[in-house]
Amino acid sequence: MIVKIRFKSGPAVTQRARKNGHVALALAALLTPATLSALALGLWKLAADLRVAGQFAIRDGLFSHWQVWLGVALLVHLIVTLLNRYGGGHSMLRNSGKRTPITILNSGSQ
Repeated sequence: MIVKIRFKSGPAVTQRARKNGHVALALAALLTPATLSALALGLWKLAADLRVAGQFAIRDGLFSHWQVWLGVALLVHLIVTLLNRYGGGHSMLRNSGKRTPITILNSGSQ
């Protein structure tokens, strides 16, 4: 004996826009310079340890190590990437794949 169970079709699954996507994109845009600043400080401290650059501004404490600065830069960059994905930042570049022909104006002589 074969028993068949039939279910009613449910609501269609759709992808909704996230509520605070614009806030996530704004925060990601504001955190990008923080990523670059932490990366610059990490590279400066690394160059100072190799005696290629001048002395680093922070001499003691947790933030006097280049590994901490590069770790902070990596962490903030990861947060920026996640915020951009949450906010749907890729949708702003939706039509960027289409190429328009370039017209070169001629000087009138043929």
